[in-house]
Amino acid sequence: MAAERIAIIGGAGELGFGLALRWAKAGVEIAIGSRDAAKAKDAAQRVAGLVPGAKITGADNLAAAASAGIVVIAVPFTAQAGIVKILKPALKDKIVVDASVPLAATIGGRPTRVLGVWEGSAAQQAQGLLPGVTVLSAFHNLSAESLHDLAATPDCDILICGDDAPAKERLSALVALIPGLRAVDAGPLEMSRVVESVTAMLISINRRYKTHHSGIRITGLPQ
Repeated sequence: MAAERIAIIGGAGELGFGLALRWAKAGVEIAIGSRDAAKAKDAAQRVAGLVPGAKITGADNLAAAASAGIVVIAVPFTAQAGIVKILKPALKDKIVVDASVPLAATIGGRPTRVLGVWEGSAAQQAQGLLPGVTVLSAFHNLSAESLHDLAATPDCDILICGDDAPAKERLSALVALIPGLRAVDAGPLEMSRVVESVTAMLISINRRYKTHHSGIRITGLPQ
């Protein structure tokens, strides 16, 4: 799986950069994408400075997406639809992983509230814009900050939603490359509505307990 190339759109942001850092450390080849290619290249250089020998490049969003087999969309919900439309020509026959969360904070509201999405969820909105493309959702409930300290180990299950079992298996194998994370198949893409909303609850818990690292663990699963 280390040969799998991943493009992270929004890789200069908190979650995107954290995923790039952890996967680069695991030996995965990464392409960081940003609307500003210079910003993406700067983020790639920062990863390379923290992970000697990292196989990582930075480019504009379209070029990054075109270079990889798996494309992670790690951008604010308000930017998701516009970016997906731009990337559409480069996403045929690829796996798209949407990590967007429709928090009310993206339009000036409370971060502990979730916006209503016509399609049902952010991931379903992406799927509606990408007919025929395999869309999964994941990484909504993962603390970005927990990924940035390479000396620490994240503690979270990654709930993956989607309608393509082989694609979920590929993503699960990549999740397993990051110590402390475990992939859990959370069902079809329509379950993204539930998983995305959990993020608002975690933000509320973080505030109450004055932390930034709360996450989700699913118990009772077979080993």
